[in-house]
Amino acid sequence: MVPFKIRDIEISPPLILSPMAGVTDYTFRRLIKRRGGVGLVVSEFISVEGLTRNNPKSKRQMRFDESERPFAVQIFGGQPERMAMGAEMAEEVGADILDVNCGCPAPKVVKNGGGSGLLREPARLETILKEIKKSISIPLTLKLRTGYTESTINVVDVAKMAEQCGVEHIQVHGRTREQGYKGLANWEIIRQVKDAVSVPVSGNGDITNIENGMKRWSEAGTDGILIGRGAMQNPWIFRQFQDVLEGREPYQPDVSEKKAVLLEFFEMCLEEMPELVALGKMKQLAGQFTKGLVGGAQFRQTLYHSHSKEEILDNIASYFEAVGRLSGTAAPAEAETEMAWSCELDSADLSAAA
Repeated sequence: MVPFKIRDIEISPPLILSPMAGVTDYTFRRLIKRRGGVGLVVSEFISVEGLTRNNPKSKRQMRFDESERPFAVQIFGGQPERMAMGAEMAEEVGADILDVNCGCPAPKVVKNGGGSGLLREPARLETILKEIKKSISIPLTLKLRTGYTESTINVVDVAKMAEQCGVEHIQVHGRTREQGYKGLANWEIIRQVKDAVSVPVSGNGDITNIENGMKRWSEAGTDGILIGRGAMQNPWIFRQFQDVLEGREPYQPDVSEKKAVLLEFFEMCLEEMPELVALGKMKQLAGQFTKGLVGGAQFRQTLYHSHSKEEILDNIASYFEAVGRLSGTAAPAEAETEMAWSCELDSADLSAAA
């Protein structure tokens, strides 16, 4: 488990922030990068139809900061010419790597021939990859699922074809398009891909904690791993993985740091977008971030019913003040904990709004 290279770009540590639509934008990527331990960050997946038709949103999605390097732009689409044009635009804005999405299961993407829909048309995907390869000088990488359905798993053959087309890094999500985001990822198939090609291979799926991540990584023998939702739940997960890889105890943020990272994210959002949009982003992150925290369910409900910057900030302050008051006590049983938190949070005016 050592750093690997995509051509001359070192991915160190070999940990990648997996692209997530509506999540891995300019703000979220920088938040995670600041926590440390990320070897590569990837944009949200970007429509080449939007890019090549001068859609402002699509162009904004390619924005990145120098501190994010190495940085990959991921594009999706089903038309070879458009994909090549979109790839050229990504190189022009300074992306280090161009990544093709062949994994998104969303019906609106698949029906237009993009995302995991390309798994049904390997010949079209081959044409797309060849056209892109002729159009750019930066490395070309590919994100795949194991197959379109359980009965049509073809990722090994697709990966071999992609390597022949000049793809320099293959990332495999361990579920089929049919499974979407449900069911356990099949890391045995990811290992088969790793054994079938000579380019670096990274795996993705169900990596939400260090123990499970190290187990999956060891089983598949991949060069790297991608973490998506696990980073929303725990922005320090990459740093913790790096600590384990380098023989240290994994870093554990305290209560005050957890509060600080939520406030930091909210302030970053407010700098980049209207308050209403920032509120939505904050609720999205908090929905994952507070899973597993004592009193988290009630806190999430409170945030969901917050309608202004002031409400959000007040509720965060009250919640973590309550956390701080209880953090020094012995941990009660789970049911007693919920009851204790209900009482504590009620006294802090954090009961869920009707």
